[in-house]
Amino acid sequence: MARLGFHASHEQASPRQLLRDVQHAEQAGFACAMSSDHIAPWSARQGHSGNTWVWLGAALATTALPIGTLAIPGARYHPVVLAHHIATLAQLFPGRFWAALGSGEAMNEHVTGAPWPPKEQRVEHLEAATEVISRLQQGEEVSRDGTVTVDRARLWDVPDPPAPLRAAAISAESAARAAAWADGLVTVVQPVDALRRLVTAYREAWGGGSLALQLHLSWAPDRSEAEALAMDQWSTNTFPPDVAADTETTAEFDRLAAGATLEDVRGAVRISEDLGRHRAWIQEYAELGFEEIYLHHVGREQARFIDTFGEHVLPALRTPEEAR
Repeated sequence: MARLGFHASHEQASPRQLLRDVQHAEQAGFACAMSSDHIAPWSARQGHSGNTWVWLGAALATTALPIGTLAIPGARYHPVVLAHHIATLAQLFPGRFWAALGSGEAMNEHVTGAPWPPKEQRVEHLEAATEVISRLQQGEEVSRDGTVTVDRARLWDVPDPPAPLRAAAISAESAARAAAWADGLVTVVQPVDALRRLVTAYREAWGGGSLALQLHLSWAPDRSEAEALAMDQWSTNTFPPDVAADTETTAEFDRLAAGATLEDVRGAVRISEDLGRHRAWIQEYAELGFEEIYLHHVGREQARFIDTFGEHVLPALRTPEEAR
């Protein structure tokens, strides 16, 4: 069975509240956690976007959980700056931190004023950045020209072990390409057939490390409440990957989502008042090969979800090691 983790959504809670939430999740029995990295929320109704790097230091220091984050070497973070962040957390908390590198989204990168590149250019930049970050974590001095320019960069505090650099990928094609450099894979919930193709593509390309799934879900004791929470908070996350990557502002996402239906949202969020149904979904994704599943209840208030899943869902799905 997969290890079940808590997803800390910076778009939906203040950093202070999210710190309380991850501490609560640990107490309730969640085995690990992961964090988003946003400078703007998907919707004005979400209303938050704290700095993940500051928050991660506090979360790792005040829990014993392994915690990872999305980390985008784009316009906001030069790869050397990102490597410095990653290596410092990995040095402070050995074996407890990982970063998932991806090609990014315009909503978080446009703020620097740099042009938003096409996808292929972003992927080439990502691949160059992963080489830089990996070499810096090994203690090398790095200089390079081209897609990423670096001048005699070195990290003076090198982590032991280095933080795993996982790939953030949604398509099977991206997963297969990332297998050449990734220490694992992180993706989001999709139809089972799409997830199966992604897992197969990554493993057949000799991709190693853990497979992790971010599972967006909405639970409430009443079905209509669970549906209303999902509609309110996650209707802006119902678009194809290219639209989500290229849309620049929170206001634009809200405009695009104005006509979203409940069926649209059901494509992105597993919605049910039935805890047995949620257990079955989790089991199904674990059987695809995901070793870590991060549960993201898309409501803004997390306490009821954490307590209920901690009592009724996690115990039934624990790994043998966790059950001891």
